[in-house]
Order: sequence, then C-alpha cells, then structure tokens
Amino acid sequence: MQNDKGLNDKGSNDHVSKDRVLNTKVMGHRGAALLAPENTLASIRAAADAGATWVEIDVYLIAEGGLVIFHDDTLDRCTNGTGVTRDARPADVAELDAGSWFSADFAGEKVPTLLDALECIQSLNLGLNLEIKHDGADVENIVPTVLAMLRDHWEDNDNLMISSFNHAALQLCYDIDVDRHLAQLYEDIPEDWQAQLEGIKAYSLNCDYSRLTQSQAQAVKAAGYKLLCYTANDPRKVESHWAWGMDAVITDDPTKFAFLSA
Repeated sequence: MQNDKGLNDKGSNDHVSKDRVLNTKVMGHRGAALLAPENTLASIRAAADAGATWVEIDVYLIAEGGLVIFHDDTLDRCTNGTGVTRDARPADVAELDAGSWFSADFAGEKVPTLLDALECIQSLNLGLNLEIKHDGADVENIVPTVLAMLRDHWEDNDNLMISSFNHAALQLCYDIDVDRHLAQLYEDIPEDWQAQLEGIKAYSLNCDYSRLTQSQAQAVKAAGYKLLCYTANDPRKVESHWAWGMDAVITDDPTKFAFLSA
C-alpha cells in the first residue's frame, strides 16, 4: 500500500528518475493483441511469453462501480455479449466469453476485473501501463476508484504508468496523487502539448507513431519527457523513430521486436 507521502504536495515531484521507471523498449498492447484475445489474462501471459516486460491494458468503469479490463464502448466486438459497456453489470460481464471471437483455442476466456489483471501482471513481474478509457462523463467516478485499487493492490509505483487520452482524467490523477507516473496520450499532438504535460508533471508522451514527425519527437525529448509510440507491428515502420528519440514501442506482437532485447 502506498503511503501518503507526496499526496497533494505539488512541489515534491518535479522530476522522477525516468530511466528507473521505464526499463524496456517493448511494451505489449492490450497484452499481446495479435497473439491472444486483447485485454484478457491470456493476452497478458502471451505478452510475457513473447518476451515483453511491460504491458498496456485498458480499464473501463461499468455499472455498480465495477472496473474491468476492456477497450470498447460496446461489448459486441470482443465478447459474446451486446450492449453498452458502461451499463453492463459486473455479474453479467463475468459470464461473458471474451475469447471465442479471437480463436476457438481461447473459448471461455473471461473479461478480467482490474484486480484480476493487477494480480496476474505482478505475478509475472511485468510493468504496467494502465490506460483509463476516456469517456468524459466518467472521469470523476473512474479516477478515484482506479487510484484506490492501485493504492491497495499494486506494490511498485516505479513499475506503473497511468495513461489516458482524456487530459481531465490525468489532471484528476495528479490532483489526488502527485507521485503517479502519468502519460498523456495523443493521436495528433496538439500545439499546447507542453503546457498540458507540464500541468500534470507528466512522465511521458505516448502517441501514434504514424502521425509523429521528427521535429515533434525531438521537441518532446528536449523537454525532458519519455516518448512512447503506438501501435507498431512492423519494426521497419519505426526504424527512424529510434533515431528521433523514441524510448519504447507499444506493439500487438512483442515477438516482432524481440531483437531489441536479444
């Protein structure tokens, strides 16, 4: 359990040791989304088996305050259920098949709760990039609930990154606990990116590799932030990005980047 040191103390966390936190060049996306059904425990294990030492997964707030590992706003694509994800009851989600859509080999795979995922990831000694899904209406509900779960069930803060496309969600994370390592997600990097990152004392900027320019990458690095790029599944397409200063790649198939840890 995290102690209260640093909570609401805005001056205590000007700079973290960035090299101490992100100790990998390869991060599995939604576990390993090309190797097993995304955002399942099977996918997390597949990432570890493929050599990844960090995984990215999505946390979603559903009915009754439930927290599950899921990406979409509806249940239809990745389960045998239907309907709006946020309206689903935990007891009903627990009965869904989240594996058969991917392959019969994964029939019966469940939608994990956040607690399930935290326990699995720590048992595999993996780092975690936890993305808070960005439904604006849920920010004030999901953020405190997620942080409370992490406080009680995640041991190593230096092996954890919290990311979101929703800047308000990251701002609330920072307001509640300044010691968390926050990552602002962008598709297209806006002109005011640096002000946004400074406002939450961000750890990293995570962006779409295909939309990133060399000048943007160099500006991010010059400002002192880590730079992570998603979702790259062909090493040739990000060859130049390493020279630009990219620190890590987020990929659906960590085996494609095994040469980086060889």
